[in-house]
Amino acid sequence: MGKPLEGIKVVEVAMWAFVPACGGMLADLGADVVKIEPPTGDPLRGLKIGGMGSSTIDFSWESYNRGKRSVTLDLKQEAGRAVLYRLLADADVFLTNLLPPARRAMAIDEASIRAAFPRIIYASGSALGPNGPDYEKGGYDAITFWARGGISSSLTDADAALPVGPPGPAFGDTLSGSMLSGAICAAIAKRALTGEASAVDVSLLGTALWSMQRYVCQATADGVQKFPKPPADKPNNVLVSNYRTSDGRFLALCMLQADKYWAPFCEVAGRPDLAADPRFADAAARRENIAECYAEVKALFASKTLAEWKQILARQQGQWDVVQDVGEMKDDVQAQANGYLKHIDYGDGTEIPMVGLPMVFDGAPLSSTRSPELGADSDAVLESLGYSEDEIIDLKVQGVVF
Repeated sequence: MGKPLEGIKVVEVAMWAFVPACGGMLADLGADVVKIEPPTGDPLRGLKIGGMGSSTIDFSWESYNRGKRSVTLDLKQEAGRAVLYRLLADADVFLTNLLPPARRAMAIDEASIRAAFPRIIYASGSALGPNGPDYEKGGYDAITFWARGGISSSLTDADAALPVGPPGPAFGDTLSGSMLSGAICAAIAKRALTGEASAVDVSLLGTALWSMQRYVCQATADGVQKFPKPPADKPNNVLVSNYRTSDGRFLALCMLQADKYWAPFCEVAGRPDLAADPRFADAAARRENIAECYAEVKALFASKTLAEWKQILARQQGQWDVVQDVGEMKDDVQAQANGYLKHIDYGDGTEIPMVGLPMVFDGAPLSSTRSPELGADSDAVLESLGYSEDEIIDLKVQGVVF
């Protein structure tokens, strides 16, 4: 069975995480993604992130550049741009995140590319969108998505010494890359149906607003700058909260229909008296007596281990789950069954873990392959474009290809 985007060719001129993550998704979906790198390579290669373990594998690089072919080109030289344009002749998508001034200088801006290739889809990932006074400004996940996008502020307590930071590398980048891949797939469908090729842009800021839309819209309507963060020790609904077990683990409850689940929860937990207590009889009563009710439920969870609670909660219909650590995800039976976490051939007789796309087609996960070495496919790609061996050597002598 073929992959959804087999037959689609993507030429990527991008670096770091956001747009390369989009390209990696397209590659997993079956597209032929040719990554153009400068002579020194994408700066993400070999980037060291403090406190990220002892493995010698660069998992950021491997994750966001899976399944691509790498060609090194100096696009600052006219001869390098000539190679790129020949590569674009039969491409479906041009994908980039270079800043607008750099694109114009290299003649890879939208106007230049679309003038030469009117049927190509021009896809860009930006920090702040293609319009407005800041459209040429660069950005990163931590400052544009997380900070400017209102996410950090919403997670930070009012009296905190510092704003809450991202939970890990490229958190907003991968979400934004996913959004961009969706826009590209929509543009591919539009071209197939109408013959019209589009230019699409997705930004870190726009994705942050999309992710925070409930708060953003409410704040706009109500004229509020910041919603108070609900205190962790005083939930509005005791069945929508996190609880510590006797062995120091946490369970997350999200039983939004509180009155539907309250009595059955109390029954299986061995405390039917809580449901019978007039102070806790219904949602209104529990809100009025939230301190007492929360103290009872908190103590109840603290009286048993995680293993005991998993058995207990499985006997009722309310929604709950375990607060897992990242190191536990490899053992999650659902992650395994759906191919969300897999191992791929690293090319040296070993395998490395990789998170698969959260897309299952016809019941089966999509396969992945590792990322390319720098310039690994330069010669083969140039040969496929009709360059002779002598011409390729000449390009290397000129410093156009490496």
